[in-house]
Amino acid sequence: MSKNLSIRHRAEKRFIAYGFISLILAATMLATIIGSMIYRSIPAYTNYSIDLEINMTEISAEDEFEDINFRGIIRSSLFSFFPEVESRSDKRKLFKLISSSASYTLRDFIIENPSYINKKFYFNVLFTDDSDIFYKGYVDTSLSESERRLDDQEVAWLNELKNTGRVKNKISKNLFLNGDSREPEVAGFWGATIGSLITISVTLLLSFPIGVLTAIYLENFAVKNRITDFIEVNINNLAAVPSIIFGLLGLAVFINFFGMPRSIPLVGGLVLSLMTLPTIIIATRSSLQSVPPSIREAALAMGASEMQVVFQHLLPSALPGIFTGTIIGLARAFGESAPLLLIGMVAFIVDIPSTFTDPATALPVQIYIWADSPERAFVAKTSAATLILIGLLILINLAAVLLRKRYEVKW
Repeated sequence: MSKNLSIRHRAEKRFIAYGFISLILAATMLATIIGSMIYRSIPAYTNYSIDLEINMTEISAEDEFEDINFRGIIRSSLFSFFPEVESRSDKRKLFKLISSSASYTLRDFIIENPSYINKKFYFNVLFTDDSDIFYKGYVDTSLSESERRLDDQEVAWLNELKNTGRVKNKISKNLFLNGDSREPEVAGFWGATIGSLITISVTLLLSFPIGVLTAIYLENFAVKNRITDFIEVNINNLAAVPSIIFGLLGLAVFINFFGMPRSIPLVGGLVLSLMTLPTIIIATRSSLQSVPPSIREAALAMGASEMQVVFQHLLPSALPGIFTGTIIGLARAFGESAPLLLIGMVAFIVDIPSTFTDPATALPVQIYIWADSPERAFVAKTSAATLILIGLLILINLAAVLLRKRYEVKW
């Protein structure tokens, strides 16, 4: 007996050690993934720019904004650094070092601040993504010109600009405040984040009441027969269906049959609701079943109706499990991209959506678009957007834990 007891104790210690090692490995892999994303996202948080002296002394307040050549004004300011550049091809190459959004940014600034008309002032202009990457040290100038995007002349110009003391590295506001753009230095994930939040709000408003009421009916009021058994089996099967199937269903029903527009949060919310409903129904039924039968029996013994028993006693007691299942289902929907791709939310959307009928994309889809882009600067932005998505998912799951703790009932 003593020998057998020592063997059992050693086996128990080995099991604990295996579990501890597994936990360490999982934590190490998670830390490696997150650390890698943080490292790769570092270049996305800042942008190199230059202060150009803008000369608008020849512009009067009576001129129409549409008639002002903002592009020419910026070109003249930039070319003043290199008076020796005279050929048209060299000037065109030099101007490509500056972001193509510079003229639009200056125009918007003057529209908001017309007092700067007929004056000289310094204006901060972004470099293009290739110039920005060079300043951040990601361009190997030892390679031949054919193997890099910047030739020796462009590298020399950038070094001369840096020697002027006007080149600065600032926090990238565009990353956090802008929508998508074909120019990496201007692109941001705020539009995709708002699109995701609007879409998931539509999903919550549709799936939560329908899922909870369906579960209550099936668990407490439905007659047990072959039809209800068939419905329950299919609900359980739908919970395991790949998400892309729901995208095909949404494409066929909401877009092709009902003619709803593509790439709007309303259609995205409807599709994700179909995907979330089985999870909410199953979680709600499990929570209702976990309530002790004595509560139902006591309520019925006091003269409560079946409706009063469910909504005044069983449902409040089952709320922690219902909230947890709902938030977990929404977290899964929040990170989905496949069904949204099929309903057109992969479109190039620049504007920030404000309603559920505005064209929009979602954060997972935005990550997919950037990851497929050839520009190197989008690599860092992809990692940054992924970190934001992971952070939002952590907050959603944290909310599930807090709600469960807040409304948890111990029997």
